[in-house]
Amino acid sequence: MGTEGLRWETLEALKNSPKGKLKYSPDWIEKGEDILAGCKEVTSLSPISGAILKRLSPRHLLKNCSLGSPIRDTSLATSEDVPVSSSVPISPHHILTSPISQSTSLPPATTDNDDMVNEDKLENLHSMVDLSPVPSSTPPPTISLHSPRATRMAGCICICEETHRAKAKAELSLRQELQDRLVATVASRELEQLKRFEEFMELKQRQEYQTMRDMMEKETQESLGRQEKLKEEHRHRMKILNLRLREAEQQRLREAELEKQRLVEGRERLRALNAIQEEVLQLNQLLEPSSATQTGLTLDHTSYITRGNQLCSQVSEVVRTTAEGQFPSVEDMTVAERALQEMRSLLRAMQEEMAQAQERKKKEQEEEEERKKQADLKALQEEQKKNAALSAKEKARKQGLQTRAEDSTLKWYKELQDVASQCAQAFEDLNNPKDMQTKKLKMELQKAATIPVSQISSISGSQLKEIFDKIDKLLSGRQIVSGGKSVSTSQHPHGLEFVSYKLAEKFVKQGEEEVASHHEAAFPIAVVASGVWELHPKVGDLILAHLHKKCPYAVPHYPPMKDGTTMEEYQKILGYRVDDSGVEGQDSFLKRMSGMIRLYAAIIQLRWPHSNKQVPDPHGLNHGWRWLAQMLNMEPLADVTATLLFDFLEVCGNALLKQYQAQFWKLMLLIRDEYFPRYIYYHSTCLHQHNLTLEGAVWPKTSI
Repeated sequence: MGTEGLRWETLEALKNSPKGKLKYSPDWIEKGEDILAGCKEVTSLSPISGAILKRLSPRHLLKNCSLGSPIRDTSLATSEDVPVSSSVPISPHHILTSPISQSTSLPPATTDNDDMVNEDKLENLHSMVDLSPVPSSTPPPTISLHSPRATRMAGCICICEETHRAKAKAELSLRQELQDRLVATVASRELEQLKRFEEFMELKQRQEYQTMRDMMEKETQESLGRQEKLKEEHRHRMKILNLRLREAEQQRLREAELEKQRLVEGRERLRALNAIQEEVLQLNQLLEPSSATQTGLTLDHTSYITRGNQLCSQVSEVVRTTAEGQFPSVEDMTVAERALQEMRSLLRAMQEEMAQAQERKKKEQEEEEERKKQADLKALQEEQKKNAALSAKEKARKQGLQTRAEDSTLKWYKELQDVASQCAQAFEDLNNPKDMQTKKLKMELQKAATIPVSQISSISGSQLKEIFDKIDKLLSGRQIVSGGKSVSTSQHPHGLEFVSYKLAEKFVKQGEEEVASHHEAAFPIAVVASGVWELHPKVGDLILAHLHKKCPYAVPHYPPMKDGTTMEEYQKILGYRVDDSGVEGQDSFLKRMSGMIRLYAAIIQLRWPHSNKQVPDPHGLNHGWRWLAQMLNMEPLADVTATLLFDFLEVCGNALLKQYQAQFWKLMLLIRDEYFPRYIYYHSTCLHQHNLTLEGAVWPKTSI
C-alpha cells in the first residue's frame, strides 16, 4: 500500500509538471500553430526524480561507481542533462540516464504483462547504450544510477508519450482530412458562385448591349424623323418662296400697268391743262373794258383785269412746270381748275356789275319820270296803306292764323324731297352691293364722308380748314386718304351721289345729336356746311331735304294727318322716334328739334371765311327772315313753337337785327304784343282738349 501511494504521488507530480500539462485547442489549425510543438521537445527528469525513485524501490539500490567518461544514448539524448549525484561509479551494464517527458502521466495501476513488456523495452535500451570508453582530458561527472523500477517507469512514460503522439497524429490527420474536405466544399461552392456571378455579369452585359442597341435604334428613328421634318419644312419654304416670287411678279406687272395708266392719265391731264390755259386766256380777253366804252358807261374794271392777269400767270406757271418733261399732277390740275372757275366768276361778276349799272341807269331815268307821279299819288297811297292795314288786322281777328304752310313753301319742300329720293335711287346698286369689292368700296366711301364731319367740334380750331379741304377733295373726285387707304368718288359711277347723300345726312345728324347736347358746336359745324354748300350746291339741297324730313318745323310745315295713317306713322312724320319700346319722350323730342333748328340758324348767318365774297350766299339771312315770318303766321304748337322760336332767335337774332334793323324790332314787338298772348291762350286751351296726346302731336282742327 505504501508503494501504491508513492506511485500515485509520482504520477500527480508528473501531471503537475510542465511536460504533463498538454493543451489542445480547435483553433490551432486556423491560427497556423503546430499541434506537436510541445511533444517534439526533448524531455528530461526533474532533479528530484531520483530521490522519488529511491523511495519507490529501495530494494534495488545500486552502489555508486565512477566512470572514466560519460555515457550518452544518442537516441535518448536530451537538450538538458540531469545530473544524478553519487559517490560510487556506475557499471557499464546499467543505464546512465532516462529522459522523461514532462507532459506524460501514468495510469493508477499496471499489470504483470505490462511489467514484462516494459522490461523487454528496457533491455533493448540497454543494448543500444554505447559503453565504450571515451577519452577525455577532464574527469567525468559523477552520475547517480537509477533503479530498474525507475528505469521501467521512465520507459512506460516514454511509451505513453509515443501512444499519445500517435493518437494526436491520427486525430491531426483526421482533422486535416476534414479540413481539406471543408476547403474543397467551400472552394466548389465559391467556384459555383463565381460561375453564377460570371453568368450574371454576362447577362447584365447583354442587357446593357441590348439597351444601347435600342437607344441607338431610337436615336436613328428620331434622326430619320427630324430629317423628314426638315425635308417637309424645306418643301414648305420652297412653296412659300414660289408664292412670293409669283406675288412679286404679279406686283411688278401691276406696277407696270399702273405706270402705263399713270402715263395715260398724265397725257390726259396735260391736254386738259392746255385746254384750261386756252380758256383762261380767252376769258381774260373778255375782261377788257371795250364793251363798257361802247355803252357810255364809265366803270372801273382794274381789279378784275389785275386778278385775271394773276390767274393767267398762275396757270402759265403750272404749264411752264409741266413743259420740262413732267406730266401735271392732280394738285396742278386742281390749281388750274380753281383758276378757271375764279376767272369765270370774275367774268360773271363783271357782267353782272355792268348789267346792274345799266339797270341803275334805266332806273334813274324811270325814277326821274315817275317821281312827279309819285309825288301826286303819295297822299292817296298813304290812305290806302292805312285802310289795308286796318282791314288786314280785322281779317286776322276774324279768320285766325294759318294751320299750313304757303303753297310756294310746300312746293319747295316737295322739290327738295324729290331731289333726295332721286339721289338715293341713283346709288341703289352701291347701297346694296352684291360683291365684296363693291361692299368694301361702299364702306370706305361712307367712312371718308362721315369721319371728317364727326371730327368737327367746338374745340376743333385750326382743324376746320383741313377738314373742309378733305371734304372738298372728296366731292371734287380727287383721292383722299381715309383709314390708311386712298379712296375717291371716281371709283364708282355713282360714288359722288352716294358721298353727297351720306355727307348731308351726317351734317343733320350732328345737329340732332352733337348740337342738341353742346349748343356751341352749332357754329363750327355750320361754317363747314356753309362752305361745302357754296362750292357744291347739291349737297346743300340734300342737307335741307334731310333737315325737313327729320324736323318739318324747319320748313316750317305742320304735316296733316291723312286718312288711314296710324298714330305711330303720323308721329314719325312729325319727327318723333318710334321703336319697339314706344314713342320717345317729349323732352328728348324737343331736345333733338332744338339742335337741328340751332344748326339751321347757324348755317343761315355764317359763311365759309375763305370763300369768294363776291358770290352771293346760297342760303342767307333772307331765308331766315322768311322762316321767322311764316312761323309767326301759323298757329302755335304747344311746347314746340316756343322752343323753336327761342333757339332760332338766340342763334340768329343778332344777325337778323344787323340786317333788317327796324323791321326786326317791329317783328319782336309783334311777337310780344300779339303772338305771345295768342300762344298763351292757345296753350291753355289745348291742355283741356281730350284728343291731345302726351307728346302734343295732334293739332286742333278749328282756328282760334
